[in-house]
Amino acid sequence: MTDPRGGTRARLNRTTVVQAAMTFADANGIESLSMRKLGGELGVEAMSLYKHVANKSDLTDGMIDGVFAEIALPSGKTGWRTAMRRRAISVREVLARHTWAIGLMESRTTPGPATLRHHDAVLGVLRGAGFSIGGAAHASSIMDSYIYGFALQETNLPSKTIGTARLAELVLAKLAYQQYPHLAELTIEHLLQPEYDYGNEFEFGIDLILDALERARRSA
Repeated sequence: MTDPRGGTRARLNRTTVVQAAMTFADANGIESLSMRKLGGELGVEAMSLYKHVANKSDLTDGMIDGVFAEIALPSGKTGWRTAMRRRAISVREVLARHTWAIGLMESRTTPGPATLRHHDAVLGVLRGAGFSIGGAAHASSIMDSYIYGFALQETNLPSKTIGTARLAELVLAKLAYQQYPHLAELTIEHLLQPEYDYGNEFEFGIDLILDALERARRSA
């Protein structure tokens, strides 16, 4: 197929349309995505896309399913705790690539096969480790709440644009030491240390959650 802008474009199918939409959202945000703009990126009229996706909602379903497809599936062969830890780290890494997906991961009413496969694998590992059905539901919910919440907070931190050290310096410059002694202490003794990285807080937090879930599993 010939692209009117010059060159040759790949033949369209649902996969290429969804992947193009994900790439567009990565660069511009999902709010900027429209069928017209996506058609322009692919070198076709917007109407051509409706042969492959029913509408914008169907496209979004496919995009979220594409995000889930990138997350490493957990396996009980490594033990439930190791599997859930690796899965949590994988989710965070994938969401760092697709920040537009944060907040949408559990919002779709027609989840795709990768989404269903992912959640089924998570529940399978937990059930195989001895969690009750209710316990597995609780464990999955609390882990996802933490992972998605951390990813959202991490994405929106001003340190992403100006750097942690510079942000800490700006905060410190405005602090009244006697009025906010604990914030001043945190900034000087923690945030301004050369080895400080906010991202390191993630694994500390997930380990605390896993410790608590292990205690709950043993006492059930």
